[in-house]
Amino acid sequence: MLGKKFFILAGALSAMAALLHLACIYFGAPWYRFLGAGEQMALMAEQGSIEPTIITSFIAIVLTIWSLYAFSAAGIIRRLVLLRVVLMFITAVYLLRGVAGFFFMSSPMGRSAEFWLYSSLICLSVGLVHLAALLKSKP
Repeated sequence: MLGKKFFILAGALSAMAALLHLACIYFGAPWYRFLGAGEQMALMAEQGSIEPTIITSFIAIVLTIWSLYAFSAAGIIRRLVLLRVVLMFITAVYLLRGVAGFFFMSSPMGRSAEFWLYSSLICLSVGLVHLAALLKSKP
């Protein structure tokens, strides 16, 4: 039962992240800046380039799929293929992204050190929710 609740939370967190990415597309450069996508992405959005939309749409689609897998494990939607393997992959990506971000703080690559700190903490937290869900259940 606890695993199901963790999977619901994990799915909601990934869905929220997907919605924030879609909001960047809709609201444009100010949102890219506010959410830390980097000045280059914000400038491209201001100039009408399709590149930020393509990149951000891809990320939103991936996060939506990840959300669906978590909801599937919770029993909210039908069982998806390779459920446990995909959930382990998603968990690993969130945890690795969370840890890796700390190494970019000293050389932020067009983003701020704060972006890497906060986004890494968020990714680690979401990864830990996924890990707890996996450990507490057998989807």
